[in-house]
Amino acid sequence: MAPSTLTALAEEKTLQSSFVRDEDERPKVAYNQFSNEIPVISLAGIDDVDGKRAEICKKIVEACEEWGIFQVVDHGVDAKLVSEMTRLAREFFALPAEEKLRFDMSGGKKGGFIVSSHLQGEAVQDWREIVTYFSYPLKSRDFSRWPDKPEGWIERTKDYSDKLMGLACKLLEVLSEAMGLDKEALTKACVDMDQKVVVNYYPKCPQPDLTLGLKRHTDPGTITLLLQDQVGGLQATRDNGRTWITVQPVDGAFVVNLGDHGHYLSNGRFRNADHQAVVNSDCSRLSIATFQNPAPDATVYPLKIREGEKSILEEPITFAEMYRRKMSKDLELARLKKLAKEQQQLQEKEMEKPKLETIEKILA
Repeated sequence: MAPSTLTALAEEKTLQSSFVRDEDERPKVAYNQFSNEIPVISLAGIDDVDGKRAEICKKIVEACEEWGIFQVVDHGVDAKLVSEMTRLAREFFALPAEEKLRFDMSGGKKGGFIVSSHLQGEAVQDWREIVTYFSYPLKSRDFSRWPDKPEGWIERTKDYSDKLMGLACKLLEVLSEAMGLDKEALTKACVDMDQKVVVNYYPKCPQPDLTLGLKRHTDPGTITLLLQDQVGGLQATRDNGRTWITVQPVDGAFVVNLGDHGHYLSNGRFRNADHQAVVNSDCSRLSIATFQNPAPDATVYPLKIREGEKSILEEPITFAEMYRRKMSKDLELARLKKLAKEQQQLQEKEMEKPKLETIEKILA
């Protein structure tokens, strides 16, 4: 059972067992051991028809093929809006627990505040507090689930949501063109694009080497735009978790992650970013993830299959079905891992029995 908030737990000396991860899931690289392997791409000139756009597109495509993750600067989202969004988010998480819990989203509520994760059946909790906004389609905006404190946050979130929808569509145009398709192809494949804004707050942690702020995963949707502060903690891998890098924070940049839907539409040409978030014992960290997803009934299937290739999907499915399968698989893997761990502990106990019996005989 997740705690109501993490504020009190952040001051404890030891980590509660519900947050302790198995050894193979624990961080391998420090939160501030930064790597410059993830490309930082300027979007200045992306709307020009000359060679500048082609040059930018080439960099984005290379990043998607190698990592499925890159950072963008000169993106056109107003720096003041970004600063205000970050300031208001920090003020919300500094509110007393009872204020945050007015927007508790446990029990299946559509948006609001929660600790860790709203996935049912998670064996280990993530070390984070989150606020979730369902922001697109516009009809999905339920302002009763959007925190009304601090003052002005609702209006700023509306503006932020709109600007990031525009930026996401611009990036999807580039990827569509790279696939030899009409520039609207990826956006159209989403049907009525869904957007979810998730504000992550990672308090300082008493034993950060034992847990994660957000477990290893790939995003299910099309593309994700992440704004992060300068603390550091976002990590990525491209060799199935054998080695990890910590993404260098860049002031004012958005980290762009390609999701499973984008991966499938490209027939696997573009990677789905494999990533996680680590925490630290020195200070809190804030990030704002904007998930751009297809409509639940959108078709998931490669938009173009290059000569000599086969589809990486057996058949077209809806995004809702793709998401259901992904969650079921994740929970089943977690269940099997938990079962294997329990069996191992049982075997170890059985092996200890003869030794204890021998010691008892000697002492008798």
